[in-house]
Amino acid sequence: MKSLLLLSGGMDSTLCVGIAKAAGETLAAIHLNYGQLTEKREEQAFIDVCDYYNIEERLIVDVSYFSKIGGSSLTDEKVKLHEANLDNEEIPNSYVPFRNGNILAIAASYAEVIGAEKIYIGAVQADSSGYPDCRLSFIEAMETAINLGTKPETNIKIVAPLVDMTKSDIVKKSIELEVPLEKTWSCYQSEDLACGVCDSCALRLRGFKQAGFEDPIKYK
Repeated sequence: MKSLLLLSGGMDSTLCVGIAKAAGETLAAIHLNYGQLTEKREEQAFIDVCDYYNIEERLIVDVSYFSKIGGSSLTDEKVKLHEANLDNEEIPNSYVPFRNGNILAIAASYAEVIGAEKIYIGAVQADSSGYPDCRLSFIEAMETAINLGTKPETNIKIVAPLVDMTKSDIVKKSIELEVPLEKTWSCYQSEDLACGVCDSCALRLRGFKQAGFEDPIKYK
């Protein structure tokens, strides 16, 4: 069975690669550059992870129209990226409007062409930033839409193995599967040393602390 991995180069999506690899599936990967602040560093992480797992069938797609749409601190220079507040119950301004909907649609096009039967996405609805497009209900709805909008013989399942996991669970599972966490990148605003204060860094650091492991990447 061929599986297509939505691979940002972050910790969550890289664990999805480890899970699919452990299941003995044939792997392909897709990465999207959407004008985010750390675009080059995330692309390098994607390449490094693909090389580590010997994924030869890979695609990098330019979706920089997100920066033209704006509305997110990751893509719009007029919106200042807030420091993390892990007690915040509102959607942070790092949310890119309907990003996962766009990403899954593009992945579905590629999956249909290469004959992939699964699309893995590292969405996390528990212990996360609270993005609405990471909810299981949304992912299930997208799967239905994809299969309604593709050829009759196409049957694609969206797999979100981390959706109910905490960050500490993700760290522990990554250690168990020997996922190359040192090759991943999570920081929203820095491409050399992780800033340690953005929402993504804070969630990652808390996950490592709660899991009882040291994060292998370096922070400012």
